[in-house]
Amino acid sequence: MLQIFLQGFAVYFIIWWMTLFAVLPIGLRTQAEDNDVVLGTVPSAPARFRAAFVFSLTTLISAVIYGLWYVCDTYFGWGFDALPQLGPSFY
Repeated sequence: MLQIFLQGFAVYFIIWWMTLFAVLPIGLRTQAEDNDVVLGTVPSAPARFRAAFVFSLTTLISAVIYGLWYVCDTYFGWGFDALPQLGPSFY
């Protein structure tokens, strides 16, 4: 039972991490856009980083993606083994 939980958590963590990089630029305003570049920083640095918004949105989107993956794997049998093999098989 613990192994199943850890596998599910590992899949969710990978989905969450990949989703984080897709969510980071959403609503981002750079210092150059605000005409307030702090000395010693690049103009493309965020003017104000909204960590709570980014992490909440990432968690929500990741939960939806994980839920879709879980339903497809559990009820339809479309798991990772159902994906086509694009590379050579070495086993």
